Amino acid sequence: MLKHPLFIKLAALAAITVLLLFGLGLIEDVVRDRLRYRSITAQSVAESLAGPQTLMGPMIHSACVESWDEESGKGDDRRMVEKRREFILTAMPEQLKLSTGAAMEERARGLHKVNTYNLKAHVTAQWGPLTSLMPQTTMKNSRMVCGAPVVMMAVGDARGIRTAQLTLDNQALALKPGTFHPTYSRGLHAVLPESVRGKADGLTATLDLELVGTERLGIVPLGGSTEVAMTSSWPHPSFAGRFLPSEREVKKTGFSAQWRLSSLATTAQADIANGKRICLAGGDDAIGHAPGSAPGDCADSFSVAFIDPVNPYSLSDRATKYGVLFIALTFVAVGLFELMGSGPHAPPLRGSLPPEGAAFSSGGGPAMKKLRVHPVQYLLVGSALCSFFLLLVSLSEHLPFGISYAIAATACVLLLAYYASHMLGSLARGIPLGAGIALLYGLLYVLLQLEQTALAVGAIALFLVLAAVMVLTRKVNWYGLSQGGTPSRPLPPAARSAAPRTEAA
Repeated sequence: MLKHPLFIKLAALAAITVLLLFGLGLIEDVVRDRLRYRSITAQSVAESLAGPQTLMGPMIHSACVESWDEESGKGDDRRMVEKRREFILTAMPEQLKLSTGAAMEERARGLHKVNTYNLKAHVTAQWGPLTSLMPQTTMKNSRMVCGAPVVMMAVGDARGIRTAQLTLDNQALALKPGTFHPTYSRGLHAVLPESVRGKADGLTATLDLELVGTERLGIVPLGGSTEVAMTSSWPHPSFAGRFLPSEREVKKTGFSAQWRLSSLATTAQADIANGKRICLAGGDDAIGHAPGSAPGDCADSFSVAFIDPVNPYSLSDRATKYGVLFIALTFVAVGLFELMGSGPHAPPLRGSLPPEGAAFSSGGGPAMKKLRVHPVQYLLVGSALCSFFLLLVSLSEHLPFGISYAIAATACVLLLAYYASHMLGSLARGIPLGAGIALLYGLLYVLLQLEQTALAVGAIALFLVLAAVMVLTRKVNWYGLSQGGTPSRPLPPAARSAAPRTEAA
């Protein structure tokens, strides 16, 4: 086997491919490190400003304690012991309307940027008869003590509250921090007069709230009928949670979305009454720390994430996954030039040495030669392809991703076209190879911009490349190559007619 140059060269190319794959792995590690640094930056901004926010409320609650005397012990040890039962009475709004507008603000730490928002919300809540605030005794001759009714609004991170104004039946109420709720403790509240307990004609409350947060906003559909209207200047919303918008419109200048939900379709009221925690997309706690609750035991909610679809690190990470395909296709292209390169060719470029195995006539005219590319030249070509991904990551930290991609791709295409013109012996081969690599870079950019159809487009493109290679090599004598010979080619019609014929003896 070692006597055949083809096997030796294939072994060298396999070793070079493994070396290049190792280099691609190192570049992928760099991209992952940058992604991790960006995540740390987002956490740092959230710790300094405010984290993802969730709105829950308004809701009225009252803490009550029922106590009674119970005989304990036997005989002379019998005595009266006081027993207690603590519970919370809640009144959910029958109608809840939220009108919100989110203005985006970009915060940066070093090279990394995080999307934050300034939310202005107008909330209107209407309650029917407040009979649910009337305590009911469960034991005979028990004593009932209830705290004053409290109207509360819970948020994910109270540090993000900027301003808040609450009116109850057109009367302004003083707001105080906290909620006095054992599970949803972050937010604001106002103490209501005792006269509202059991009020037959209900209440109407309006809340104007200015709130800042980072990256995501969640809302709990707490009303018997909940209507939410949201607008923002951010053109790339990601809707998640238990409910998608019933209407939405996404433009380059921003988006608008509306949710209309009924308590018949959601268990949010029962979930909040039972103290379930409120979770954002991914399962992270937004509000609530009920002990003993399961990780997936969350109240119904929906959310909007203000994502950045052209995040340079996520796009660069996706691009590096195509690195193996880039190297393989380029090596196949160079191999095809080497395989199909036998025959009359023009003299080499000025200042370059003729490729190994080349022969030219003394007059500088065309002569027959066999084109051969050294494994070291394959290594240099693969290294240039790998450098594209490193250039892309480093440039995209300072420039828009599209411009960074264009600069990195242009630099690599020019370098490879120049080197291939000397490696393959003429511009007639170097320029087509450079054009093919440029086409690969263009296809990769299209795949990065696509989301749902990226797999289909990539599979079709790969099939077309494979079909082209099979068509070009359909008449190659592979056995002749393995024996160290040159690939046989069919003679042209004129040559076949002029070839001498031998008569059978």
